[in-house]
Amino acid sequence: MMNPGLYHILFLSAALFFIGVYGFLTRRNLITMLMSIELILNSVNLNFIAFNKYVWPEKMDGLFFTLFIIAIAAAEAAVAIAIIINLYRSHQSIDVENAEDLKY
Repeated sequence: MMNPGLYHILFLSAALFFIGVYGFLTRRNLITMLMSIELILNSVNLNFIAFNKYVWPEKMDGLFFTLFIIAIAAAEAAVAIAIIINLYRSHQSIDVENAEDLKY
């Protein structure tokens, strides 16, 4: 079985990133937008792990950055889901167009 090289992992990471950006820009549902942000963060994590393994294999900086991003993403998801639940309770919808009422 072939061991994936740095370019293979970077290609996968770029694909995940652009799928996340496409999903964020084209969707109107807040849950799918949140999932797209998680895809973007996971592509960044994949980059940190790949560069840590292939460029600086003796250091663990990429792993620590990845753990930090996972913790931040978990907190961000919890806060975003709480906001989405409150938006659904007040407007009976999680559409982005209805979230414009929150500005005032």
